[in-house]
Amino acid sequence: MDISKLLWLIPFLPLVGYLTLALLGHKIDRKLVPVIGAGSVGLSALLTMLIGVNFLSNPGAVVEQHLWTWFSIGSFHPEVTFHLDALSMTFIFVITFVGFLIHLFSAEYMRDEEGYARFFAYMNLFVTSMLILVLANDLLLLYLGWEGVGLCSFLLIGFYYGDKNNAESNAAAARKSFLVTRIGDTSMILGFFLLVKSFNTLNISEILAAAPEVWNGNNPLAFWAALLLLGGALGKSAQLPLQTWLPDAMAGPSPVSALIHAATMVTAGVYLLTRTFVIFELAPSVQFLVAVIGGLTLFIASVSALYQRDIKRVLAYSTISQIGYMFLACGVGAWSAAVFHFMIHAFFKALLFLGAGAVILALHHEQDMFKMGGLKNKIPMVFWTFLFGSAALASIPLITAGFYSKDAILWYSFAGTKGSIWLWLLGSIAAFLTALYTFRMVFLTFFGEQKTKVSHQPGMAIKIPLVILGILSLVAGFIELPHNFGDFAIFGHYMENVVPHVNLQDSPMLSEGLLQALAGLLALGGAFLAWKKYGQGAPQSEASNVEMQGISGFFARGWDFDKLYNTLFVNPMVWLAKIDENDFVDSIYKGIGKLNLAFNSALSTTQNGKLRYYLLGLGLGAFIILTIIMVL
Repeated sequence: MDISKLLWLIPFLPLVGYLTLALLGHKIDRKLVPVIGAGSVGLSALLTMLIGVNFLSNPGAVVEQHLWTWFSIGSFHPEVTFHLDALSMTFIFVITFVGFLIHLFSAEYMRDEEGYARFFAYMNLFVTSMLILVLANDLLLLYLGWEGVGLCSFLLIGFYYGDKNNAESNAAAARKSFLVTRIGDTSMILGFFLLVKSFNTLNISEILAAAPEVWNGNNPLAFWAALLLLGGALGKSAQLPLQTWLPDAMAGPSPVSALIHAATMVTAGVYLLTRTFVIFELAPSVQFLVAVIGGLTLFIASVSALYQRDIKRVLAYSTISQIGYMFLACGVGAWSAAVFHFMIHAFFKALLFLGAGAVILALHHEQDMFKMGGLKNKIPMVFWTFLFGSAALASIPLITAGFYSKDAILWYSFAGTKGSIWLWLLGSIAAFLTALYTFRMVFLTFFGEQKTKVSHQPGMAIKIPLVILGILSLVAGFIELPHNFGDFAIFGHYMENVVPHVNLQDSPMLSEGLLQALAGLLALGGAFLAWKKYGQGAPQSEASNVEMQGISGFFARGWDFDKLYNTLFVNPMVWLAKIDENDFVDSIYKGIGKLNLAFNSALSTTQNGKLRYYLLGLGLGAFIILTIIMVL
């Protein structure tokens, strides 16, 4: 039996888990809820790995499984077809494998929460939607998964809508994520309309094959299509100028943050760029814009992360920054490096969010790092695995996976034919800042004086995902080593099968080895500086400064983009809406409503409950009708 024919089961199994929990969750024994939720995703991950083993023997292969034609209008017939190649194989492995570990962690983390079944139902639908998104061979099917992850993010970010203390802020965070990403989604659907107009199809393979011929030369349609698709990617992946929703998304439970940031949602934009890379290469100005946006985003987010007190908000800004590296890679044509960093980032960022969740649970839901400290020996398993993830995020050289994936992006941003020294400089400065804010987080949380008593010790359901992800955060980089390291990569140079490899300059000013050494020194320098300032815990001046003021507050608030958007867009719209509230148009409809109420009031007076009046009315009515008939 050809195991690739079971491809449809990969998204179907989590969907069954969702339907079971959504329809029967209130009747199912509480102990069975995580078995169904995590088990269905685990089976999907197992099937993915079985297909992946066969796939590795021929990583350049393409498998398509046609299920049915959605609808047919003339020559336009979008299909429900799943497409498996090296790119989608990489994504579905990360989604199912990391998603399963997050589900397993959630079994213990969410055990005492209300809405236990509802939580796992949403998580399963989230995984299902993301799998449909990355397996779709048609942009309409991709859009179904795209909107599915948007819906699930709204439901999960606002999961604590019943929290008496934070209900309003949690609901506001969920609405914000939904509305801000709608801006990008609108841009993307307009791009789809343009593609249908140009190619009369939304089949991704057909569009990418025909685009170089239909849009040859400097075609403005290629520019607009790429720009509109980029708008969709910016919204989902929280890149400038649509990055403001992601830090507020921390209102959801920690496993939700791990799933959104590591395996689903924010990486959807990266997938869209890499899947449609042909269109972007036909619009070089838009591709350069992708690189500039990625470079600026990763720098701005790195600076903001350095001023956060909430451990989850540090990681949120870190995600914005790391996705910025992926956009930078796409912008310089290093598509395979972007996907490689996506995979490594999924491992260490899921680990960090889960580790942060374990810390928060141990400290009775305390999230302020300045109220932590001294946890190194209190929860040692969490400390060591968190340290591994932090080292990978900071790209500590040679011993962490993050070094190899980030180094590839920095190298191609410098030496690639579409790169520049300015893009490399932005990435390098951000790499130093990343190491600084990452180890600031580690030292504030685990070192120094203990300020909050540990009230919960993690169980096996928490420890197992942390250990697995901790190991992967160290060794997964050997999947794809730099070329100057020789041929020691586990799978050869598998990532080059994902999308075409980047073209390098004929003679770069600096060698790859020298830039690798410089990147390593920057990471170590950032970690050392963090140790000098925070190695003994929080400095008194910062610990007592609850509300940051001045430039520190500006950076802590994410460069005040929310304030800027409120001033430019939200407040003027509210002002216009209030002016418009009592205009003459509303008066017309209010008048119609009042007229209907008057008729209702007049007719209701006839319903007085006196039978003789009802009989009199019937008699008069009959008399009038008979008179009219006789006269006419």
